[in-house]
Amino acid sequence: MRKLYHTWLSPFCRKVRILLKEKGLDFELEVEKVWERRQAFLALNPTGQVPVLVEHDGRVLAESQAICEYLDEVYPNKMLLGFDPPSRAETRRLIAWWDLKFGREASEPLVFEKVMKRFMAMGHPESAVIRIAHANMKIHLDYIAYLTERRNWLAGDDFSLADITAAAHLSCLDYLGDVPWDDHPGAKDWYARVKSRPSFRPLLADHIPGLPPPKHYADLDF
Repeated sequence: MRKLYHTWLSPFCRKVRILLKEKGLDFELEVEKVWERRQAFLALNPTGQVPVLVEHDGRVLAESQAICEYLDEVYPNKMLLGFDPPSRAETRRLIAWWDLKFGREASEPLVFEKVMKRFMAMGHPESAVIRIAHANMKIHLDYIAYLTERRNWLAGDDFSLADITAAAHLSCLDYLGDVPWDDHPGAKDWYARVKSRPSFRPLLADHIPGLPPPKHYADLDF
C-alpha cells in the first residue's frame, strides 16, 4: 500500500491527504518528526520536508504540488486541476495564492509560533507575529467570499485543487481556533461545504496529543 509521510498540522500534507481521498486511493499515514532529520527519511527526500508519498510500486514523490499533479495525471478518474488550459491556469494561480501568499502571511507563522516552537523547544510564541498573522488572515477570508459570490467554487464551477489547498491551510488554523469564521460568513459557508465532503472528514478526526482542537473543529454545522 502507498504510504504518506506527514506531520499533523502541515497544510501541504493535508492537501495531499484530501486529494488522495477525493480520488478514492488507499494509503496509510506515517507521522514524520522532520526536526529529527532521520537519515532513512532524508534518503527518501534530501530536503527533509513532508509530504513524501511512496507509491505501491516503490516510486517516491515529494513536494505537495508535484505529488498532486502526478496523482491527477496518473489517476484521472476525477480531474482536480481543471479540464482545459484556462481552468488549469486559474486553479494553479489560486493554489499558489494559498501555498505561497497565505502560507507566508498567515498559516506558516501561526503554526510555527503556536505549535512548532513547542515541539522544538524554541521558547514562547511571539505575540506580535501572531497578531500580524491574524490581521493578514482577514484579507484572505474576504477573498474567498469575493470568489464564491461569483463562482460555485474558488476556481470555477467545479470543486478543484484550489479549494483543497485553501481548505487545507485553513483547517490547520481552525484546529488552533484561530479562524474568525463569524466575521466572515461567505468564507464560512464555503468552508462548511468543503468540510462536509467525505474526503475531508479524516482530517476532522485528527487529534494531536497534548493539543486538542476546539469543540467546533469537527462540527459540520459549526
